[in-house]
Amino acid sequence: MSQIDSDLGVQDFVEVRLPAAGAYLSVLRTATAGLAARLDFTLDEIEDLRIAVDEACAILLQQAVPGSVLSCEFRLVGDSLKVTVSAPTTDGKAPERDTFAWTVLSALAGEVDSSVAEDNTVSISLHKKRGGSAAH
Repeated sequence: MSQIDSDLGVQDFVEVRLPAAGAYLSVLRTATAGLAARLDFTLDEIEDLRIAVDEACAILLQQAVPGSVLSCEFRLVGDSLKVTVSAPTTDGKAPERDTFAWTVLSALAGEVDSSVAEDNTVSISLHKKRGGSAAH
């Protein structure tokens, strides 16, 4: 874990890169739980975020280029954790926001967004604040 300077001050930053295959998602779930625990998230908040990261990855893996790399960036800022999951995709389409999966992401993670880069890399960003709202 390294400390980097940003407009928001010094923050912790972790990046995990792994094969874009479902078999490796347990690594991200574990990293998510560990980092959220570091911010003193409650057990429910940690579980919500683990599920949200898993769901974001599942959405991306459906369209990821076979044999590519899934990248997950974690930024610890104050009492929140920002998670961005990215993968190169075959079609460069952003996830539909009117789906059940997107609704689940929003309920579990708080703020959710997506973007598409010029090289068809699709990213899903989650921003979970400690003590934030989540459906239970």
